[in-house]
Amino acid sequence: MELWQLRTFRVVAETLNFTRAGKQLNLTQSAVSHQIKALETELGEPLFIRAKRGVRLSESGRVVLEHAQRILDEAETLRERVFGREHSASGSVRVAAATQALVYLFAPFFESFMRAHPGIELSFRTTVSTEQTIAGILEGAADIGFASWPVYSPALKVEQLVEDELVVIVGRQHRLAKKRSATVKEIERERLVLFERGSSIRRATDQFFDSVSIRPAMALESNDTYFIKLMTEHGWGITLLPPWAVREEVKAAKLAQLRISGQPSATRTFHSFMLSQKDGLRELAKGEPL
Repeated sequence: MELWQLRTFRVVAETLNFTRAGKQLNLTQSAVSHQIKALETELGEPLFIRAKRGVRLSESGRVVLEHAQRILDEAETLRERVFGREHSASGSVRVAAATQALVYLFAPFFESFMRAHPGIELSFRTTVSTEQTIAGILEGAADIGFASWPVYSPALKVEQLVEDELVVIVGRQHRLAKKRSATVKEIERERLVLFERGSSIRRATDQFFDSVSIRPAMALESNDTYFIKLMTEHGWGITLLPPWAVREEVKAAKLAQLRISGQPSATRTFHSFMLSQKDGLRELAKGEPL
């Protein structure tokens, strides 16, 4: 078993397509197939289930992918330690994420990264939903993505960066602007300026409305973050956004943000309890006793 075989296997597992994997690896499809077949022969198990419409990982393939990721990560760490900083990283990385996250949340970090690694070129692909972000990675159009919703895919390595929240955003002249929080009943009486259906923020918003059993009136929909904030500022309605998306407008006193209060106490109690059990849940998920 060679590292280049594991690298080929990982790319096929990511793309679920021998042709696309070959393009990424600069190999012919037959060469990719031969490497996978040799690896399957050595391990004595089929790693992919082949069908007319493509391939998917077998149960053995999922196990091998988990180990292959660790082996390749360790090999890369070893290479970096041996060669040291004098061998600067170079190449390109394609990043996929929602437009508002790229603009308002990640941009400062990307700028810092590019200054620290001038040999690496970053390119960006904007998406409207987590599904579109993940599809871009699986199809080979992106190398790494930032998603707003949980991702479950044996072909991807997923890590949580931060827990986010939605807050109520109102114009500075709005009757709620001087309050620190808004109740569910107060939100229900307002007209909403929201993202279009299908976007990750809209899904989170609709999920919140369902959880508190309200159906607020709609003022307008758009996938343009700037337009949504502008319409909210001018009093067309209120909206729900992450705090980082309105940082500058709140600082400039154009908009105000309020936390949401008044959710059912039983829900809040259960939610707080489950959050307090995160460490124990992680241990249970590993199959280890508490």
